[in-house]
Amino acid sequence: MALTATDPQIHDPAQRKLAPGPILLLGAPGVGKGTQAKELVAAWGIPQISTGDILRANVSQGTALGIIAKSVLDRGELVSDDLVNEMVADRLKSPDTTAGYILDGFPRTLGQADWLDLHLAGSKDALPVIAVSIQVSYNQLLRRITGRRSCPVCKSIYNIYLQPPRVDELCDLDGTPLARRSDDTEEVFEERMRAYNALTAPVVEHYRALGRFEEVNGEQSVSAVTAEVMKAVVRLRS
Repeated sequence: MALTATDPQIHDPAQRKLAPGPILLLGAPGVGKGTQAKELVAAWGIPQISTGDILRANVSQGTALGIIAKSVLDRGELVSDDLVNEMVADRLKSPDTTAGYILDGFPRTLGQADWLDLHLAGSKDALPVIAVSIQVSYNQLLRRITGRRSCPVCKSIYNIYLQPPRVDELCDLDGTPLARRSDDTEEVFEERMRAYNALTAPVVEHYRALGRFEEVNGEQSVSAVTAEVMKAVVRLRS
């Protein structure tokens, strides 16, 4: 029987039938990776590992890696793959990663994917990474991004195409004119899509060639997408 986010065996660690292992969620900007990651974290009781969070934590805690990273960032440079890889390796030593984890923002490049595969292959009992890509059409993504609006007072979120306010461009709760982020434009979105496709295409092909890749339809309700992602994980692990 297919597992879903509401199954007791998913929420009760003693009854789980599947240790999901490391899962890489892929998808273009706006597909809802963050939302799905939270659903999987709640369903399987595994952590979400974000390279951005790891970097900030190392810098704020003043770790040896954080001190190096801060000096790089202070010079306005990008943190190298080698340094990011070291931080990820350190995070994966934590006991909360034993049953699995959701990878967020890593591996972002083919080099990072190759490193992660080798790192996990050298770890006793570590499962390999599987990748699930959430697919949403370009036009739907464009509407999600360019239609976003928020109330600067109560922080309510709207989308003028998908979840519009009752009165155009005004908050339903307090009548405040809605705000739009400066980067929620078609031009910025197109640039982000180009960058995403250039970086991610080799990663997708890497996991596809290894037989560890599936796609799911992201143009559904949150719960339906979650169910599809979980089914894909079960298939890839079986």
